[in-house]
Amino acid sequence: MTMEFTDRVTRVEPSATLAISALATELEADGADVVDLSVGEPDFPTPRNIVDAGQEAMDAGHTGYTTSAGILALREAISEKLADDGLDRGTDEIIVTPGAKQALYEIVSSLVQDGDEVVLLDPAWVSYEAMVKMAGGSLSRVDLSPHDFQLEPARDELEEAVSADTELLIVNSPSNPTGAVYSDAALEGVRDLAVEHDVTVISDEIYKEITYGVEPTSLGTLDGMADRTVTVNGFSKAYSMTGWRLGYFAGPSELIDQAGKLHSHSVSSAVNFVQHAGIEALENTDEAVAEMVEAFEGRRDLVVDLLADHGVDVAVPDGAFYMMLPVGDDDQAWCEGAIEDAHVATVPGSAFGTPGYARISYAASEERLEEGIERLVAEGYL
Repeated sequence: MTMEFTDRVTRVEPSATLAISALATELEADGADVVDLSVGEPDFPTPRNIVDAGQEAMDAGHTGYTTSAGILALREAISEKLADDGLDRGTDEIIVTPGAKQALYEIVSSLVQDGDEVVLLDPAWVSYEAMVKMAGGSLSRVDLSPHDFQLEPARDELEEAVSADTELLIVNSPSNPTGAVYSDAALEGVRDLAVEHDVTVISDEIYKEITYGVEPTSLGTLDGMADRTVTVNGFSKAYSMTGWRLGYFAGPSELIDQAGKLHSHSVSSAVNFVQHAGIEALENTDEAVAEMVEAFEGRRDLVVDLLADHGVDVAVPDGAFYMMLPVGDDDQAWCEGAIEDAHVATVPGSAFGTPGYARISYAASEERLEEGIERLVAEGYL
């Protein structure tokens, strides 16, 4: 029997970041010591109070189904968190999801259909492209690499990309893979174009709590954006809860109604006891988050200094825990060589729409970051 597969799956490739991580795992299984700088996963354990809350929720019997949109107490906590950011979203304008990736998938699938144009700011997280293609949409891309990955100087390019044909614009600040935090002026430029061309905007704020000396603005707080912005966030990065799979999105009620159909017919709901742990994360974990962010900032500074010692300049990120390393024209070959020769795993910039770079994650320990840079130098990759 020969199976025939749909266009929606055959027109996309597997996640490049997870593919690199799988290769690293294979090498480790063969006995290699791999410095994995490819995956955006904090090396900190989930804070103890969150783990305890999850265990207590299981012991209390919170192991069954919940309402599809999520338990009311968590949606109330999310609503309060958004209000602190300046966003007015009630509990009926929020859906809790098994991870922020699921939130993005549901939004894109609800808004984009065959032929619809979606604008991405490159370099862009790898799954945006895949989600748009699976929904049947087309891509218009804005290259921010000539501007140190900042959006504000690239307003002209964005203005050329956004038109009456644009259905959706995706903004990720702080950015994966660059760590760039877009200025208020840049976001106001996005607002002006979105209003002018009646475009819906996804504001992916999964790294909003991880910034260094800057305060990111939530796009939906700008005048004219409340009814056209869908805000996405989650618990994986700031709270070191990657495996717990908990995220959410908040937006206009008409989107919530339609995306809720997809949500209820696919994942049903996020895990019950994990949602209870999410309440604890939002309400009682600020100190632990601050400690992790301080550590990330120290690691960023360490990597920037180590690279500078070897004559490599990078755009210094203001948020998240990634930076883009210039590696020459064939970034795919560079990354393959780096993992094969130096046993250092990175991700090709071309996977994010920006060839000539490799993304490195500094979510690893300082010891492993130093080891990784030393290996790249010793093998002639830096």
